[in-house]
Amino acid sequence: MQALTRIPTTEMEVTSIRLERELKERLKTLSGSQGYQALIRDILWNYVQQRSNDLFTNVSSSDIRATFTATAEREERCSISGRIIRSGEEILLGLTTEGNLVPIHPDSLS
Repeated sequence: MQALTRIPTTEMEVTSIRLERELKERLKTLSGSQGYQALIRDILWNYVQQRSNDLFTNVSSSDIRATFTATAEREERCSISGRIIRSGEEILLGLTTEGNLVPIHPDSLS
């Protein structure tokens, strides 16, 4: 998945969120040196990208570890070429090195 552009935290809005203690501790463990708040932002941006048809996630073919053949249930945009994949067409789901599944047009890996 494409790295998100970082802006200084001084330009961000402060938001309060309540998390279970165990969830917060697990996020801290998973985040490493990145910090758990940055990890939460990444998780939220990934969610927004997956749910929004207008956002395009760009990856290179070298970011893909494996692919799975499927049928598109809705219109998607290929994460490598940007090409539209229509509902009902064959699609590849690419597993990235970061563990994300991204839509790929079958001709984009050749």
